[in-house]
Amino acid sequence: MSVSAHDEIGDRLFVVFDGRCGFCNASVRWFLVRDRMDRLRFAPSESALVGALMSRHGFKLQDPQFGPSTLLAVRNAGGSGEKLLVRSEAVLAILKELPGAWPAVAIMLGSIPRPLRDLAYRSIAKLRYRLGGRLQNCPIPTAEEQAKFL
Repeated sequence: MSVSAHDEIGDRLFVVFDGRCGFCNASVRWFLVRDRMDRLRFAPSESALVGALMSRHGFKLQDPQFGPSTLLAVRNAGGSGEKLLVRSEAVLAILKELPGAWPAVAIMLGSIPRPLRDLAYRSIAKLRYRLGGRLQNCPIPTAEEQAKFL
């Protein structure tokens, strides 16, 4: 990760999503509306920045376990102690960054055993294109949202 990207992320949670998935884009829009404390940064999985992140962790985006159907969240992106969170762990981490009751929701969902949470996550991931369609291009963020995308 370049120094400038690391500086832009800072101590925020870095969220990687499938930029061609309508459901995923709707989810990102939902997070953007609720991220009133500016705790999240986003990048589509197609980004070169994400490719570098994955290779640092020994994965390729095409790997079945970390393909575009997997939401990723990264703590301390580009810094020492960088931590990659996947599937339901990524969702919980994102919810914990949002204000209001969302951290409590994350704690409640976190009490469900991870294999069950990930099973639910994988079930939704399999249906994501049916739920939101497949986009030809990753939507361009508004001028206001641009600072939150890398």
